[in-house]
Amino acid sequence: MTTELFDREFLFVTGKGGVGKTTVSAAIALAAAKRGKRVLVAMCNAKERLSHLLEVDAIGTRNQRVAPNLEAVNMTPQVALEEYGMMVLKVRSVYKAVFENRFVAAVLRGTPGIEAWSMLGKAYFHTEEKDEAGRPRYDLVIVDGPATGHALDMLRVPQVICDVAPPGLLRNEAEKARALFRDARRSAAVLVTLPEDMPANETIELRAALARDDVAMPVGALVVNSMLSKIFKPAEREPIAALPGALADGSPAFALAMAGRQRALREATQRDAMAKLKEELPELPRTVLPMLHVPEFRRSAIESLAACFEA
Repeated sequence: MTTELFDREFLFVTGKGGVGKTTVSAAIALAAAKRGKRVLVAMCNAKERLSHLLEVDAIGTRNQRVAPNLEAVNMTPQVALEEYGMMVLKVRSVYKAVFENRFVAAVLRGTPGIEAWSMLGKAYFHTEEKDEAGRPRYDLVIVDGPATGHALDMLRVPQVICDVAPPGLLRNEAEKARALFRDARRSAAVLVTLPEDMPANETIELRAALARDDVAMPVGALVVNSMLSKIFKPAEREPIAALPGALADGSPAFALAMAGRQRALREATQRDAMAKLKEELPELPRTVLPMLHVPEFRRSAIESLAACFEA
């Protein structure tokens, strides 16, 4: 799984809110960078926390180096559109003549999803960007995408632009981006979930939505985040869960019994969620990341998770 994932040029990391998409994006990026890949992590107008995880300066709206072989950017629609326009048109005077023309500006404002495209288009451009020697500037671009619904809306934008925009630069770029995002050899979505019922169900629905014609993006991996190690055998979980009810009032063992009950129930929930994911998404390569019990989630924790992608 890992080799195929890292050999792609574009990864779009998404999932239900709160499942750890930024953590997973950072871990994949570090693992790829350690392999010698030149990597860009592109966040989508996010409440930026990647800098905290990697213990680097705050990450702004321009690409900046955060580790060996690794750069990051927190894209905002306005800055991304300007930068993307400059990258496509090359010359600032041409950019100003085109993008600051009031008629062009009116068309852009009226184009559905243009804010999402400004960020997605910038990320796409970096997969095609060359350095001074003519080599790709980045081997891998990772988009730390929004949560499920907004992610699907964003990924539909190239098709929307192809449908509604007149022939020209904007439509041509959208067509090229759409081709990249649908090419399983070059691009993939990475689905992040937790071993819980609701995130698992949403992930299954997300997998189906990505396969529809208006998105048609291949899925390269399923990442199950924050997996607790097993303490109890399956046959032990039910009696452990029932133990608090069997104790006398005021028992000094009650707090311990409640902790055991919560752990037994959580392990049962994990088992059920994993079984559902295996049954509904059997074709997806799967990486399971352990729950790390650390005082503060920082760079060393991300490196531990990155090792899971290297294994």
